[in-house]
Amino acid sequence: MTTPTQRNRLDEEESPYLRQHADNPVNWQPWDEQALETAREHDVPIFLSIGYSACHWCHVMEEESFADEAVADVLNENFVPIKVDREERPDIDSIYMTVCQLVSGQGGWPLSAWLTPEGKPFFIGTYFPREGKRGQPGFLDLCERISDSWASAEDRTEMESRAEQWTDAAKDRLEETPTEDADTDASAGPPSSAVLETAADAIVRSADRRCGGFGSSGPKFPQPSRLRVLARAHDRTDDDETAYREVLEETLDAMAAGGLYDHVGGGFHRYCVDRDWTVPHFEKMLYDNAEIPRAFLAGYQLTGENRYAEVVGDTLEFVERELTHDDGGFFSTLDAQSESPETGEREEGAFYVWTPDEVHDVIEHEPDAALFCKRYDITESGNFEGRSQPNRVTPVSELAVGFDLEESEVLKRLDSIRQQLFEAREERPRPNRDEKILAGWNGLMISTYAEAALVLGEDDYAETAVDALAFVRDRLWDDDEQRLSRRYKDGDVAVDGYLEDYAFLARGALDCYQATGEVDHLAFALELARVIEAEFWDADHGTLYFTPASGESLVTRPQELSDQSTPSAAGVAVETLLALDEFATEDFEEVAATVLETHANTLEANALEHATLCLAADRLESGALEVTVAADDLPNRWRDRFTSRYFPDRLFALRPPTEDGLEVWLDRLDLADAPPIWAGRKARDGEPTLYVCRNRTCSPPTHDADEALAWLDGEGAPEGGTTQSQGTDAPF
Repeated sequence: MTTPTQRNRLDEEESPYLRQHADNPVNWQPWDEQALETAREHDVPIFLSIGYSACHWCHVMEEESFADEAVADVLNENFVPIKVDREERPDIDSIYMTVCQLVSGQGGWPLSAWLTPEGKPFFIGTYFPREGKRGQPGFLDLCERISDSWASAEDRTEMESRAEQWTDAAKDRLEETPTEDADTDASAGPPSSAVLETAADAIVRSADRRCGGFGSSGPKFPQPSRLRVLARAHDRTDDDETAYREVLEETLDAMAAGGLYDHVGGGFHRYCVDRDWTVPHFEKMLYDNAEIPRAFLAGYQLTGENRYAEVVGDTLEFVERELTHDDGGFFSTLDAQSESPETGEREEGAFYVWTPDEVHDVIEHEPDAALFCKRYDITESGNFEGRSQPNRVTPVSELAVGFDLEESEVLKRLDSIRQQLFEAREERPRPNRDEKILAGWNGLMISTYAEAALVLGEDDYAETAVDALAFVRDRLWDDDEQRLSRRYKDGDVAVDGYLEDYAFLARGALDCYQATGEVDHLAFALELARVIEAEFWDADHGTLYFTPASGESLVTRPQELSDQSTPSAAGVAVETLLALDEFATEDFEEVAATVLETHANTLEANALEHATLCLAADRLESGALEVTVAADDLPNRWRDRFTSRYFPDRLFALRPPTEDGLEVWLDRLDLADAPPIWAGRKARDGEPTLYVCRNRTCSPPTHDADEALAWLDGEGAPEGGTTQSQGTDAPF
């Protein structure tokens, strides 16, 4: 047979994951028209392999199979082998991972799929060993059998029939929206805020009350969207009998104490393999280190516990140090593997784990070394392949008694020891870093830095957020075309932006406006929102699709309604459109409400898997807590008073103190008239003035944040408020 693909083309790609496979004897192709046309021209199936650079089992499958000449010969002669970075092409990953989950009930990476030349899947799985073992087929044998079956007319007919069935199933799951029939009440409207409590109740039922987190076994994933639901549901109900707050705190504490958290260098690993959060899967992902700290910020606001703020600070310090481009953007991942000093081989966790001897080698003072080992469970037997991933297991009070020290002295010594171990660890061979910069993931991180700036009062965090936003905007946003690209790597820009890129970055830009009061960030957020409406909103189906209308046509056009490793793109888009509706002439609220109405039955039937959309439904019904500030800058005391408490729907809306200044802003935003959130709300008596509104009822203008908060708490005279429609220049 003529070999369909003549060479490995991945050396032309910028994705670190693809370039990791550029030296394989497999003639890998990127997913592009040339590769797809080759499959159609030669009438051979596609072997599709999807993974990402920090994926441990992706590395294993490469070493076992893709570096093997015999495997390469079979793939090169009988298939068009295509390699996809799921972080660059989440649309492709979504389609074929959905098929894998429908067929097998599970998924994961590497994802291995065999497709017809038209891209329709007929066989699918995840990791396959080169040779069969424990009932699992061997990859080489599997490829040979699939090739033989494709050459058989009878078998091929069956394979193509299966491909049609699986593709139709994927379309039904990803693309279709509820139709108006006997089982669907088209006039029911969007779900009410009750769906938030439905989700929170389901989350509590799924909680592991002994070990924290969700599920009664491993692996344990952080699930930050579910934690946001618990925080908001507790705020809405203020009912101690629901256990919303208890489950939130139990999970935050378990994640911060266990192996998910890097106790030496800060930041979170991807997940833990066991029930009690002891051993992580060691890769560090940008999105986890964006979304998990947001949950800790909510925990800090709800409880006032400084330990939650400290986790946020240490995590952001890690991101600044290890995942930040010199010019401001954020890199994607750190690998789980690094070179072991003992063996010289790349091993998972080698950078992070310790033995007692290694601790004692660094910490010369014997009692201090013993103190650290006792605190963090560094033992001779270890908890990970003979070494120990630090877990905070011994309370400071117990250490104080055992080492005859004051508790304050224990904490002081532990801080010093951690710093010494950190410096020693820096000398170890480092994990590889995936240095592609993704618009959407950067949007998540920008939002967290901006929110941390407000909640923790750290201006440097706002500066970091703004620098990253400027980086992404400069490299990935085409101002003339009003279009966003997804990926930047060493000057190369690729891939049209998806809904998550626009939505996550729009939220990040809006949060930068809230943190700094700079109108340019608000203008950018509105530009992104307008593209969401133009490219992703389908009025006929009443939904937001994940891929742009003008983008590549795949076997189905997916939506992303449920929360995955990142929050639901549709959910974040709806929340952000609702917030931006306060400033826009477009009816973003109508788009958001229609999406929620379209999927109301889905949310109500399975709220647990749609946490972010449930948060959006609550936002739609409850509205924003509008905090309009007429001033040149947001006074620090006002910021602190509103962010030291948990207001999940708080929207800071700084505006210039004068009407003349506001006109300049309106020109920048291309608005003919001031939106209601700003209209008539100028500074009074030449001083910064605060206007607070909830449920279309507003407090009197004030120069005292405590007065506004008292009004919110119901301590002010209700008749002193005014509706938004009356305007705040009316008598109070």
